[in-house]
Amino acid sequence: MSDDGQPDLEEIELGAVLAALADRNRLEVVLALLADVDGAERHCSSFGLPVSKATRTHHFRVLRQAGLIRQVDRGNSNMAQLRKAELAQRFPGLIEMLDAENERRAV
Repeated sequence: MSDDGQPDLEEIELGAVLAALADRNRLEVVLALLADVDGAERHCSSFGLPVSKATRTHHFRVLRQAGLIRQVDRGNSNMAQLRKAELAQRFPGLIEMLDAENERRAV
């Protein structure tokens, strides 16, 4: 694990990824990041999750520890970025499944 609490590519476990995605709020965050331009960073409060600040912090910690997102310190705030290329390498087909879910929801 890196110094910032984010797993290295080989440490990302499928069970942790699936458990993180099982929560609808965390899935919404991942799908929103996936719909953004590759490499986009978003402030954690920009997702409009209907939860308290403490719960939002918990959700982003779970996503970070599962290896789905990278949190980048931008001074007084953390920005979330999807680890798209790394996830595609580690779990072929996962990103395509998530893209399909975004498309299904857009209909």
